Amino acid sequence: MRIYHLSAECYPVAKVGGLGDVVGALPKYQNQAGLNAAVVLPYYNRKFVREHQFDVVFRASNLLGTKRYEFEILKERDNVLGFELYLVHIPGLLDREEVYSYPDEREQFIAYQLAFLDWINWSQQTPDIIHCHDHHSGLVPFLLQHSALYKRISKTKTVFTIHNGQYHGAFSWDKVGLLPEIDMASAGLLEWNNAINPLAAAVKCCDRYTTVSPSYLYELTKQSNGLEYLFYLEGQKGSGIINGIDTQVWDPATDKMIAANYSLKKIKDKEKNKQALCERFELSTDKPLVAFIGRLVGEKGADLIAEAFGKSVNELGGQVNFLVLGTGEIDIQDELKVLAERYPESCKVYIGYDEELSHRIYAGADFLLMPSRVEPCGLNQLYSLRYGTVPIVRSTGGLKDTVIDFGDENGYGIRFNNASVNDICYSVGRALSVYQNTEHLQLLRKRMMALDFSWNQSTNQYIQLYKSLIPNL
Repeated sequence: MRIYHLSAECYPVAKVGGLGDVVGALPKYQNQAGLNAAVVLPYYNRKFVREHQFDVVFRASNLLGTKRYEFEILKERDNVLGFELYLVHIPGLLDREEVYSYPDEREQFIAYQLAFLDWINWSQQTPDIIHCHDHHSGLVPFLLQHSALYKRISKTKTVFTIHNGQYHGAFSWDKVGLLPEIDMASAGLLEWNNAINPLAAAVKCCDRYTTVSPSYLYELTKQSNGLEYLFYLEGQKGSGIINGIDTQVWDPATDKMIAANYSLKKIKDKEKNKQALCERFELSTDKPLVAFIGRLVGEKGADLIAEAFGKSVNELGGQVNFLVLGTGEIDIQDELKVLAERYPESCKVYIGYDEELSHRIYAGADFLLMPSRVEPCGLNQLYSLRYGTVPIVRSTGGLKDTVIDFGDENGYGIRFNNASVNDICYSVGRALSVYQNTEHLQLLRKRMMALDFSWNQSTNQYIQLYKSLIPNL
């Protein structure tokens, strides 16, 4: 079974968030399970691309509105990622360093999708499944069915995965000329709320769509930035499949980025990582260390952190230490900097993105806080479980599906209901009580590290989904 994954991100080529991690791992595990999966990505002028060899496998030109552009499809020569990697290169449009936030981003992603479709249409590279990820490739299912240009491949099955339903990629109808010839009688499939909405179009036109957790599938009918009724109407096509993690990359027993390797059998060596981390940030190793890793935005509940951590320091008499790694909204960053200045012995903040430091924090922290308002799946809590770091999470989306509160049978984490300062502070207090009971903490760590959130189970669910669309294969 030949699968093409279309995505704006793929680790380690280009990663902004969890989408990159998923697309960088799922195809590898699918290939190990016997599929023939590949990734097709926009070209980025980044370190990975500059350091690897690529061959041109297709070259042509196309129209974007009235402007003709040349494009080429590049293939990474050695399959170093465990799957075939293809890049869509368009000089002057898809040849830049950053993934998002260019003023002509709409044109970038439309051209990316059209170049892909032209390639498989004219080069006879017909896949069994085209698996689109988020709105950046959301026009593909519609164009396959409703553009005469792609009649030869119009029966190709499509799966659409929603990693974050808050972002639709919508644009006004005055840009419809950027699309190729389409059947205007079907143009309503593109529309939602008087705009062309790629996310909505994909949900309407794909054969099946998935969300990255079962709870998020339901939550989209309640909160999806205006698409709630659509998800209610199309619910029969949807299914929730929890993301996995790449257990080869995220393994405390072999991780070269952390201070000391450890495993379930040598769990006490985790303390060496805490010692190294606290030494770097000048924090006491005698106190529990609560960490936050992620984008500093309201969606992640990051706007609550400074007040909650400050309140916890005061209410708990400085018995807990806090460490934040992330970048995002300037106001939140400034609040966190003030927090660190006010409580220099208890609160440390690192503004920026640092992959190695994130590994060191997962290994060295005692607890990981995720107060998210929206969390379709969440990978950070899965990393923390793998590294024996107790997750403190709000009960939403994938956090609800993957973390069981330690107060319940066989529980191992801490859950709270509301994205609020008070709920965070109460949960930090619970974390302190866990930390003070060394035997209980070790039990929770052993339970967490024994869990299996690898891609193996999720891969099997995707395979069953594909087979339901193509039963003959």
